[in-house]
Amino acid sequence: MYSIALKMLFHDRAKYLGLVLGVAFSTLLINQQLGIFIGLITRAGAVIVDVPQADVWVMDPGVKNLDTIFPLRDTELGRVRGVPGVAWAVPLYKSNVTIRTGNGELESSLLIGVDDSTLIGLPPEVVLGNVDDLRRPDAVAVSMDGYRKIWRNGPLSLGNIAELNDRRAVVVAIVKDSPKFTSSITFFTRYSQALGYTNNGRNQMSFIVARSAEDSTPANVARSIVARTGLQAMSAEDFRWKAIMYVVQNTGIPISIGTVVALGVLVGIAVVGLMFNLFVLENLKQFAVLKALGTSNFRLMGMVFLQAAVVGFVGFSLGLFGATMFFETAGKSPTFQGFYLPWYVAAASGAVAAAIIVLAAMLAMRRVLFVDPAIVFRG
Repeated sequence: MYSIALKMLFHDRAKYLGLVLGVAFSTLLINQQLGIFIGLITRAGAVIVDVPQADVWVMDPGVKNLDTIFPLRDTELGRVRGVPGVAWAVPLYKSNVTIRTGNGELESSLLIGVDDSTLIGLPPEVVLGNVDDLRRPDAVAVSMDGYRKIWRNGPLSLGNIAELNDRRAVVVAIVKDSPKFTSSITFFTRYSQALGYTNNGRNQMSFIVARSAEDSTPANVARSIVARTGLQAMSAEDFRWKAIMYVVQNTGIPISIGTVVALGVLVGIAVVGLMFNLFVLENLKQFAVLKALGTSNFRLMGMVFLQAAVVGFVGFSLGLFGATMFFETAGKSPTFQGFYLPWYVAAASGAVAAAIIVLAAMLAMRRVLFVDPAIVFRG
């Protein structure tokens, strides 16, 4: 009986193709949009991810994210270092600067000032050069994506010169950093050097990054810093999630992408449900013949669900393959660097595709269960 169900399905190639494409389109849209959404919001905490040595971040009590910063006084660094449970603490500078490349173009970039002595704050992966050369005057490291955006036509090389806020900067290293939410160009230099590239007033320390002692946890150390200094402190993971939630709650990204995902689900339900119902209606006489020959309703239900399952599996596989190829291809571009398809998004889209197929099968099931075998003998 089940082979008959498959022959019925594959015989009507037009409707079979339409059903498969309906599921595939819905799956592709859901996976693509959710993958882009996750890639976008995770960029909000990229600066935190690039400092894996620190598990505690300290900042002004009014800071809500990584982009709105109120500088700290230099004396706060000593106070944080004196809190029990703090293994070490170093300053971190973050600011937006305008750069001028060798061909005269202007670009907006992110400037990160790392600790002068330990260079904590630099991304751990060095593509080219030696980070110790940052101790030279006017020395900077640049992100690999930023390098390719500024010096498009040449291979990776050291010694290129750019102007940061009209001051000379020499590239001595190229590093691999996490993609940022606002800019793909990031420069890294020593904290003292970064202050020379900008002039933000008397207080210029953006953050204090610290490491909790072995016998303490980041959350406990953060609470101790808040109690003793009055500053805002939290674990690196909590601060990363705070930055992500700020983007979710204060931008139109969730609504925009959520609308597209909802449309993908609705289109899948409408197209697959309508076409599967039409497919069953056109094959109603065949089901009536089987019922007249004594096939039970339970067996007929199994045949319909088998047809729906085949359509769902093939359509979901094609849609997931298309979404995977999209991220595989687009991920090679600096603009889409870091975007990927998480496994849980693929699993969730699989559940949605299964729900669409089950709903379509249940809607079509009424006609099969209540079909009158006598219609076979009518004109």
